Amino acid sequence: MKKAVIIGSGLGGLSTALRLSHKGYDVTVLEKHSTPGGRLNIIEQNGFRFDMGPSFMSMTYELDELFNSVGMKVPIELEELDPLYQVFFEGQKKPRLIYKDLKKLAEEFKDIEPNLEENAKKYLERAGHFFHDTVDKVVKTNFSNKLDYVLKLTRVPLKHLPYLQRNMWGEVEKHFTSEEVKVIFSLVAFFLGSTPFQTPAIYSLLNYTEMKHNGYWKVKGGMYRLVEELVKLLNEKGVKIVYNTEVVSVGNNNGKLYELIDQNGKKWTADIFISNSDAASFRGKILKREKFSEEKLDQMHWTLAPFTIYLGVKGKIDKLTHHNYFLGSNFSDTIFTSSISPQKPYYYVNALSKSEASCAPEGCENLFILCPVPDLRYKKSWEDKEELAQNIIDDLSKRVGFDIQSNIITKKILAPDDWANMLNLYKGSGLGLAHDINQVGAFRPKNKDEKLSNLYYVGASTTPGTGLPMVIISSKLVMERIENDFGALH
Repeated sequence: MKKAVIIGSGLGGLSTALRLSHKGYDVTVLEKHSTPGGRLNIIEQNGFRFDMGPSFMSMTYELDELFNSVGMKVPIELEELDPLYQVFFEGQKKPRLIYKDLKKLAEEFKDIEPNLEENAKKYLERAGHFFHDTVDKVVKTNFSNKLDYVLKLTRVPLKHLPYLQRNMWGEVEKHFTSEEVKVIFSLVAFFLGSTPFQTPAIYSLLNYTEMKHNGYWKVKGGMYRLVEELVKLLNEKGVKIVYNTEVVSVGNNNGKLYELIDQNGKKWTADIFISNSDAASFRGKILKREKFSEEKLDQMHWTLAPFTIYLGVKGKIDKLTHHNYFLGSNFSDTIFTSSISPQKPYYYVNALSKSEASCAPEGCENLFILCPVPDLRYKKSWEDKEELAQNIIDDLSKRVGFDIQSNIITKKILAPDDWANMLNLYKGSGLGLAHDINQVGAFRPKNKDEKLSNLYYVGASTTPGTGLPMVIISSKLVMERIENDFGALH
């Protein structure tokens, strides 16, 4: 029986463990923390339970693919969000509800965007064509090298070329007139951990997946149920998950990896190794590759850092729904390369208690607030994190008409340095490498190591990219690589 060791138990690591164990591998997962899940984790304190990171997902059929590949049905219950979310614009009393149904959406914005339904149809139709013309050729494919990638791109219809020359903001500006609607359609850039001014227009395909193709879904019982079910399955299949174990170096190798060494000096051997740690910084920090030195990594474009606040609040806040966006006046790039905390930030609020009574004591709300901020390359010290959190709490209180501060039962703040230390996220970048044209496809760190023939990578910073469905696809692609190299055991 071939042995496989996986470094990290994020969704990519767990999905790969499931596929490998089904194919007959003896699998061990090494996890730095005492709980599995990576960013897809849970925080519990004072009777409140919070999703630590992702709070919804799209392209849920990728979950079907994962479980079907091992002869199972999806073991969690998914619930579609309708409306998708609501957006609070600064200075406006009433939030705008964002619906998948374009008629309802047009009604919501009829005062500022008279032709919304017609314009949105054209915009989404174009994004849909791009999605279907590229998803199998480019997203769900391994590339042997950059030339192979370029050749596959040539099979994408030429009509999509203009997408490569514009950013997302430029694309929405072509279709909509009001600032608010442009902002709504470019919000998906933030799900990629970037801004619409830096995100290529090709990612308007995400508008198509949210509004037309599959929508947004939450997991009944909270997102962490997915991790719990996967771990339960892996236990049944004999997969060993070893907690509180951090890989700090590798043993001698000659074209092949023989062993990993953990923080206690223990050596882990296997036939194949898969890293669910960040694919770029692992090559730099653990493998000491010159091409991925700190200096080189700093020059790459990384996703924004998360500043997160978890609040257990006494009382019910009527103005909030499950997903809420609060936008300030500085909808631009500059705040993300600044060394000071944003004064008028925009942020996202997830109120899981609106749909899951079990996650908060009766008559209370649990709020997860996420504010994108500069990473540790730009702002090294987060000693002012209490002050920034207070700014956000005060702003939120004012905009929902509820005194949050006086009703806080429990509070936890995670700044970029906390995220960096906790999950080995490079310089606190929330979702790994950004999705610039020169950092996607074959230009992203590969899912098979360049020098070590039995080392592979899975997760957000390798192909195809960031987000829960992409990470599941990533596990499928790495499985294809392994079977290609080692043959199927079954």
